[in-house]
Amino acid sequence: MSKLNSALLEKAVTDILAFSSGETVTLGGEEKPGKKRNFTETIEVQITLKNYDPVRDKRFSGTFKLPTVPRPNLKCCVLGNAAHCEQADRIGVDHMSVEDLKKLNKNKKLVKKLAKRYDFFMA
Repeated sequence: MSKLNSALLEKAVTDILAFSSGETVTLGGEEKPGKKRNFTETIEVQITLKNYDPVRDKRFSGTFKLPTVPRPNLKCCVLGNAAHCEQADRIGVDHMSVEDLKKLNKNKKLVKKLAKRYDFFMA
């Protein structure tokens, strides 16, 4: 079984980001000038595993820490009963109880305003 080296992955991500910021990058022994991008560039990694059944085999464990936080100001709202709202209150996260949701009463304007206020909801 071959393992994905985290140092190799980190170097590849660094090279991609350097190329997109306009720096010169060495690829295959050649130096290539980068192109400055005028938009936020994202990197998506897909790995194909042959002869691997995720239900049977639990071989993979590990993490890869990104150099920067993708979304530092993420806003969350917890939707739950009284116990969940109490837990959310203790850790300082916004929350809404079932009664608060019933007050919206399928009012589209209020629901849209609530959806725009938060990045994600946890039920």
